[in-house]
Amino acid sequence: MRHRSTSKNNLISLLNPSSPVSEVYKTLRTNIQFSSIDTQHQVIMVTSSVKGEGKTTTISNLAVAYAQEGKKVLLIDCDLRSPSIHEVFSQVNHAGLSSILAGQHPWQEIVRDTAADTLSLLTSGPIPPNPAEMLSSKRMHDLIDELRNHYDVIFLDAPPVLAVTDSLVLNGLCDGVVLVVLAGKVDKNLVKKTAASLSHVNARLIGTVLNRINRRERGAVFTYY
Repeated sequence: MRHRSTSKNNLISLLNPSSPVSEVYKTLRTNIQFSSIDTQHQVIMVTSSVKGEGKTTTISNLAVAYAQEGKKVLLIDCDLRSPSIHEVFSQVNHAGLSSILAGQHPWQEIVRDTAADTLSLLTSGPIPPNPAEMLSSKRMHDLIDELRNHYDVIFLDAPPVLAVTDSLVLNGLCDGVVLVVLAGKVDKNLVKKTAASLSHVNARLIGTVLNRINRRERGAVFTYY
């Protein structure tokens, strides 16, 4: 119960939408929208270099911020190795993305509503023995293509780039990628290596969120490449 409560407290955009931190996520939303004047970013992947940089907290609050603007949003937990989105939203995870890809359920039966009116959630589902193969499958491609017809914005919470190949595999499904960096904690060479890996697969890197920077500066900053 303690872990679930801690995760829920990270959903500040929903719990306190007028707070200064929530305003930062709204600013991040606006900056992403302005970065796609010529190209629509309908499917956006959020990832990081290593574990623990705050990507799940960032994508969850960002998804809420988009929903608060009236957009029909779907948040998908694509981390089939160490999922956590269901904990943030206090949802069960008996069935989810892996269940759909395994042909056990249609997506309409698995997608859940959240406390944010126009935000839906697709949890990871049971951890499979072959995550990378599932995420690169034709069934995954077909699923995202179909979901594009039902949602204005789709967010993919992906595993860290340097830990596994899953994020690089998912890149082919995305219109843009946001990289979360834990400011002052993660070695800049790791960030450079991550950027190089994303560039190698022709990722459309929208920009970087500098997470947990000095309070005097702001809670999160979006920078362009």
